[in-house]
Amino acid sequence: MEGRDKELHGVFGSVLRELRTQVGLTQEQLGFECDLDRTFISLLERGLRQPTLTTLFALAEKLKIPASTIIQHVEEAYQAKVADKKP
Repeated sequence: MEGRDKELHGVFGSVLRELRTQVGLTQEQLGFECDLDRTFISLLERGLRQPTLTTLFALAEKLKIPASTIIQHVEEAYQAKVADKKP
């Protein structure tokens, strides 16, 4: 996995965890609502897996936000992380 891909996966996971906790869901609850295993939610949050587009939309629906909002959060967090690394 390339460095950028790994960074994006980690950022996505952090964003997902933050959004999930903001709505007060456990990994198990979110997984159940999306018909996904809790361990898959854990893998997503740790940046070890990435969702399909279908899964992204299911997550967004259960988090009560548009899928585009998740992408926006990921993009902003990634840009901030990249900016922090520049000398």
